[in-house]
Amino acid sequence: MMKNKSGPTFPTPALVLKAMISANIFMYAVSLIYSGRNMVFSLNPFYALTPSMDVLNFLGASGRLPIVKFEAWWSLITANWLHGGLLHIIFNVLALRTVAPLVMQEFGLYRMFSIYTLTGISGFLLSYLGNVYLTIGASSGLCGLIGALLFFGKSRGGTWGKLVYKQTSGWVVSLVVIGFLMPNINNWSHAGGLFSGIFFGWVMGYDEKRKENRFDQGLALIFFSLTLWLLARSVIKGFFLIFT
Repeated sequence: MMKNKSGPTFPTPALVLKAMISANIFMYAVSLIYSGRNMVFSLNPFYALTPSMDVLNFLGASGRLPIVKFEAWWSLITANWLHGGLLHIIFNVLALRTVAPLVMQEFGLYRMFSIYTLTGISGFLLSYLGNVYLTIGASSGLCGLIGALLFFGKSRGGTWGKLVYKQTSGWVVSLVVIGFLMPNINNWSHAGGLFSGIFFGWVMGYDEKRKENRFDQGLALIFFSLTLWLLARSVIKGFFLIFT
């Protein structure tokens, strides 16, 4: 990690978490603003403040529609930062606040961001192969982080490893139950994120196996830059189309 003059690491885990949460909230707010009158207002909490599907597709939703019709393979990255309703984003932001700090503690913040990005891509790629028409949400990357923790707990063992494994196993069971009980849940992306998280957790290793190095920093920077560019491109293009 880079050091500043006062000694602490930069960026800090708290800053990275805040930036990720802010980006998700910002993209959700943009999707509502761009939806305008086409935004869905409903007393049903599952559909309250739902952005227009056309707007979500424009901003980077993934699935068979954008990839087959528009060849929008870049949506495998951007879909991880979009949400389809108020309950959707609240749930995912709360989950991110719980899971990401633990992954940063054991894998480091750079590997955490790379795992989040790669497993998001994997989950949405599996969704595409599973013929999911249109899909969005941070849950693909979140499931990837859970998968990485599942690997860590099983691999490390000991009292701490067993506690982590037990906790993450409980989260997996909850994901399975939610996937069958709640409407519009993309189980393909959950499964793709979870299993790829186990894989990338193994490939990248955690701090007790090896410390983060310049490769980890560089990879995370590439993913960060690419994600920022893709999201900003859609937001700016949409702004000019709607307001000019």
